[in-house]
Amino acid sequence: MADSEAFDFQIARIIGIIKDTGAKTVGLQFPEGFKRRAPGIAHEIEKATAAQILISGNPCFGACDIDVYLARRVDILFHFGHAVLDDSNYVKNVYFIEVRSNAAVEEVVNKSLEMLKGKRIGLITTVQHVHKLQEASEILQAHDKVCVIGKGDAKIAYPGQVLGCNFSSARAEICDEYLYIGSGYFHPMGVALSTGRRVLIADPFVNEVRELDISKVLKQRSAVIGRSLDADLFGMIVCSKPGQERMALALKLQDLIRRHGKDARIIMMDLVTPDQLLQFKVDAFVNTACPRLAIDEVGRFNAPMLTPPELEIVLGEKTWEDLVFDEITA
Repeated sequence: MADSEAFDFQIARIIGIIKDTGAKTVGLQFPEGFKRRAPGIAHEIEKATAAQILISGNPCFGACDIDVYLARRVDILFHFGHAVLDDSNYVKNVYFIEVRSNAAVEEVVNKSLEMLKGKRIGLITTVQHVHKLQEASEILQAHDKVCVIGKGDAKIAYPGQVLGCNFSSARAEICDEYLYIGSGYFHPMGVALSTGRRVLIADPFVNEVRELDISKVLKQRSAVIGRSLDADLFGMIVCSKPGQERMALALKLQDLIRRHGKDARIIMMDLVTPDQLLQFKVDAFVNTACPRLAIDEVGRFNAPMLTPPELEIVLGEKTWEDLVFDEITA
């Protein structure tokens, strides 16, 4: 995560909401990259409102990951760094603070012109930079590129926005290649796997353009699938977080596994980590929680961790050529 001074935490807006609602207890929830700013932000808010501030110390992986327990103990919870999901209204007192980036994109988008090969360019980013996509489009179009900012499904708040578990805006229209505005690798990697197209990363924080290479990830996923081919007992991971819970999918996959003469047991949990699963002795896990888990934590689980599409390959329902990125779509 880039230096958080480059982001707008909307402190004045937050203070105004607290004063307007008369909230006495206020919760703050931050994703990992912004947690270091939590004490300072809490101090600013408390000084301006006299409200009691409680900071969530739990991990936060997205808008799907509201600290429900904290939200129920406070009058208002401010959730930083993500845009509201279509199904996020299960907690009524949550305000989403998107934390837009102040980083300029003109120079790095101009740099990308040297590396872009296609004519029709799909522009994608996270919520931190969605307000910069129109500017990026105008720069590219001035150099004879056709720019596409696709509209995603109901889980996507803005055109061109991608989540770690949803790349529908990239798939909305066919493009020659994609330009991702941002600093991370996971979101553009998901787009590359989801679309099969070349993806460039235009990082406005270090003013650098990089071509994404997904060969290492594909090798890792191939190894996970290979290690699972002889599995007879599967552990089906279901997350209890409301925004990640996919019990219906887990039950469907459990039935599929049993129809292939194998067995599967559903393991329901809140925080899914390699340590939490260490004592479960199965031949392979199948992750229906956050799709990032199987990718980010590869090799750290005590048994191979498959995604749902990979399980279908293991069972012979699909071939390796059919591999797609696991997504949580509307």
